[in-house]
Amino acid sequence: MQGAGGGICIMDGYRVDRTILTSKDMQGILAGLRSLDSVSGSRYYSRLMEKLQTGASEFVSGRDSMLIDLSSWYKGTLAPKIEMIQDAIENRRLLSFRYYAPSGESTRTVEPYYVVFKWTSWYVWAWCMMRRDFRLFKLNRMDQLAVSEHTFVCREVPMPDLSNEKIFPGGIRVKALFDPDVKWRLVEEFGPHCFTETDDGRLLFHADYTDMENLIEWILTFGEKAEVLEPAQVRERIRHIAEAVGRIYQKPVKRNNEGNRRKEKDQCAKPMQQSMKRIHGGKQRKESMRETNEQDLREDAAK
Repeated sequence: MQGAGGGICIMDGYRVDRTILTSKDMQGILAGLRSLDSVSGSRYYSRLMEKLQTGASEFVSGRDSMLIDLSSWYKGTLAPKIEMIQDAIENRRLLSFRYYAPSGESTRTVEPYYVVFKWTSWYVWAWCMMRRDFRLFKLNRMDQLAVSEHTFVCREVPMPDLSNEKIFPGGIRVKALFDPDVKWRLVEEFGPHCFTETDDGRLLFHADYTDMENLIEWILTFGEKAEVLEPAQVRERIRHIAEAVGRIYQKPVKRNNEGNRRKEKDQCAKPMQQSMKRIHGGKQRKESMRETNEQDLREDAAK
C-alpha cells in the first residue's frame, strides 16, 4: 500500500503466498538446509526447517528424494570449527590456529571471510597476515583454533577461484598401467574415460597431474597393482622408495618388548618359585624324617 508521503510500505499481517514456491522448490530448500545441519554445531538449521514446515504438511508432499550429508569422519571436531569460524566472520574477529601443511607447520592469524565446501572437504577463505594475501586453509589441517578479541576492518574480498584449472593446473603428464581389479578406483577418481584396456587386460591410464609428490603418494596407494611408465623421473623415484621399503622389511624385527615382558614375567615368577621351593623342601625334610623314624621303629621291633 502507498504511504502518506508517497512511499511504499507492507501492510501489517502481510504474508508471502506459499504458492510462489512449488512443492519441488520447498523440497530443494529443505534438502539444502538439511545438508548444512549435518555439519552444524547448533540447532539453528533444524529450527529453521521446523519454521518452514509448520503448517505446510499438505504443501510439502511426498517423502524426501535427496539426502545430503556434508560431514566427514571428523564430524566431532569439524562442526565446532565451522561454528567458531562463522562466529569470527559475523563479528569480524581475527582467527588464529596451528596449521599443518605439506611444507611444514606454522601458526597463522587470518581475517576469515568465507567457509567453503569443495572437493569433499571444508576450507576457510581468509586474508593471511603472514603471507599478506588471500589463502584457502583446509579445516582438517587446523588445530588450536581460537577467535581473537581483536577485530578487523573488512577489506575488498575477491571470490576464490576454485576452478579445477586454477587449483589443479596440470603440467605433469602421467602414463601408467593398472591391474583390472582397481578399475573402480580409476573410474571413481578420474572418470571412465581416463584409461584404455590393453591386450593383456591391464588398464593404460593417462592424466595430467599438478604435484609430483602427491602423484607418487597416490601411485603408492595401489601397491604392486600399478606401474608408472612416464614420466621417467616419477618411475625412478618410486623405484628408490620401493627399494628403501624392501630394506626395512628385510631386517629382523627387534624383540626388545617381548624380551622385557619375559624378563618381567620371570621376575614376578621368581618369588613364587622360591616359595614353592621352600615349601617343597620342607615337605621333603618332613618326609625324610618320617621315613627315618619308621626305619628306627622297625629296627627296634626287630631287636
